[in-house]
Amino acid sequence: MRSAVILMLTFMATLTISSTATWRADADEGMWLFTNPPTKYLKENYGFVPTKEWLEHVQRSCVRIRAGGSASFVSPNGLVMTNHHVGADALHKLSTKEKDYLRDGFYARTPAEELKCVDQEFHVLMSIEDVTDRVNRAVKPDMSPADAEKARRAVINTIEKESKEKTGLHSEVVTLYQGGQYHLYRYKRYTDVRLVFAPEQAAAFFGGDPDNFEYPRYCLDICFFRVYENGKPAKVKDYLKWSPNGCKDGELTFVAGHPGRTDRLNTVNHLEFIRDVDLPNRLNLIRRREVLLSVYSSRSAENARRAKDELFMYQNSRKARLGMLAGLQDPKLMNRKRQQEEALKEAVQKDERLRTAYGDAWDQVAEAIRTYRQIYMRHYLLERGAAFNSQLFSKARQLVRLAEETSKPNAERLREYADARLDSLKQSLFSPAPIYEDLETLKLADSLSMLMEIAGADNAFVQRILGGKSPRQRAAELIQGTRLRDVTFRKKLADGGQRAIEACDDPMILLARRVDPPSRAVRRRYEQQVREPLRQAYGKIAQARFAVYGADLYPDATFTLRLAFGPVKGYREDGHRVAPFTTIGGLYRRAQLHGYKYPFNPPQRWLERKDRINLDTPFNFVNTADIIGGNSGSPVINRNGEVVGIIFDGNIYSLVLDYAYTDELARAISVDSRAIIEALKNVYDADALVQELTGSN
Repeated sequence: MRSAVILMLTFMATLTISSTATWRADADEGMWLFTNPPTKYLKENYGFVPTKEWLEHVQRSCVRIRAGGSASFVSPNGLVMTNHHVGADALHKLSTKEKDYLRDGFYARTPAEELKCVDQEFHVLMSIEDVTDRVNRAVKPDMSPADAEKARRAVINTIEKESKEKTGLHSEVVTLYQGGQYHLYRYKRYTDVRLVFAPEQAAAFFGGDPDNFEYPRYCLDICFFRVYENGKPAKVKDYLKWSPNGCKDGELTFVAGHPGRTDRLNTVNHLEFIRDVDLPNRLNLIRRREVLLSVYSSRSAENARRAKDELFMYQNSRKARLGMLAGLQDPKLMNRKRQQEEALKEAVQKDERLRTAYGDAWDQVAEAIRTYRQIYMRHYLLERGAAFNSQLFSKARQLVRLAEETSKPNAERLREYADARLDSLKQSLFSPAPIYEDLETLKLADSLSMLMEIAGADNAFVQRILGGKSPRQRAAELIQGTRLRDVTFRKKLADGGQRAIEACDDPMILLARRVDPPSRAVRRRYEQQVREPLRQAYGKIAQARFAVYGADLYPDATFTLRLAFGPVKGYREDGHRVAPFTTIGGLYRRAQLHGYKYPFNPPQRWLERKDRINLDTPFNFVNTADIIGGNSGSPVINRNGEVVGIIFDGNIYSLVLDYAYTDELARAISVDSRAIIEALKNVYDADALVQELTGSN
């Protein structure tokens, strides 16, 4: 396997990063808001203007998967397409020792055979409203950061509650430009989600970790669900029709999805903190947990099944963050960031009005980051839960906080316990998904051991948590003693409110109550002394950018719906041309090259039916669309709004896109629509599904 870090550093040595759209859009850059698409650029460079009707249709055809990932409606009968690795959470929770759907795949030949998922929640964006003025009016100029944070939280909670009561839609106020704007997103929720089709993992993730973030690729990374309403398949007006011809080299394509998070608008000081503190710490934790789960998995086939989805997540995260860190460690990238920052600061200083209004923003960011450095590890261990790696602890904390927060007025609650968000919180809290005692014990013991390593064995808090026992003994005591695996018990505690929590002697509830005061304290300091000052400072920087460069700018990713675009396009690597398309025949050649050994072993079905398949069918392809984590499962569409593919990865050079866009070597990787039909028809005999996708029934 080629080293991700070596490749990334080699790439950086020759990288010419285009200035971001904050300065000028001289490349196919941007994760654009549907309310502010790059219409002028698209018209001038591609002769295409997305109409209001086109945008609204695509918007309402797209689906956000609350657990993480993107999807789209692909039939009027509620059929949803996403990636196998996005659907893996549902596949894992539906699986048992006897039936491993994640490994073996699944196909419901009739609606009656579709499997109801235990806790999936799909969102469809119905409307967007700019509420910036209302949010900003609530925060007075003379307020302290603590009072400003409370006022901002109160008005956002109120806006969301009013919106949900008025429309019945799930409502979220989204922070854009790190505080420059606030938009209210209203979503239709689907909670009756059923599995229709998934290939074997060996087909979806052919090449495994060695090929992850690489290209060429040969993966059928797809999964189909169906959403139901009132016990019947949902009838949807907006869905994406299937392209029978796919796409071709050089063709303009669009990606509509939900990129998770980028940090392109961060100051250099903030990026240095991510480089020196945050990413190294995350990588250490990821490596630790990856080793833990790998050892556990090696002990038995059943262990491997139980840990498979989580282990994949850590393996994927480790490789992704290594590439991201390599990007920030490259002087060329950071120097370009400094040049861009200095250019904006210079423009602000030259204008007295801008200097007075925004000139101190960069110093405010630096001060907030200094504070964050002081509390980072405590916040990471306690409030973000790194010291308590257990589903059962997470549910205990939710129950403890649910009781306390819902006793307060809505405006005063923590964001995740506001009225508008309770339905989604309870969907997760009361999930009947299996929780495995042995795996929970192992994970909790290791995280408690990490807490002891970092804080010290003599630390008073550590001693209170462990109660005179070793991390393993304490974890076993907690996991074996808790009743929180019982959904009925969880619901009873939730219904009983604070009185039930205070009277409960469950050891995991008692632990959560013990951890809660110091955890809330560090969260409060973070929100009031780090996050709120950062929002205010970045709000100023955003307004400075608008004043200097104009309003046609895209914000950083926020796991909200965005539109990206770019042509299908290969690239040159190490002097060799990498073609934009692979074919199904290439899968067999790559498998043969590796002796058909894991992870280059196609499923038996693919070997048996090779002679039925058109091996020249385009399989995977790349384009220059600006994507990031969270875009997995996003539909790739043509100018007519037809599906030509589905995003499932980026190549190794795309990992720098968290911080800066480039189209020199970075590419988004998709499964071709033609390969999906070919496989469904000639490998899986899924004729009914093919007919539904193509509209030929």
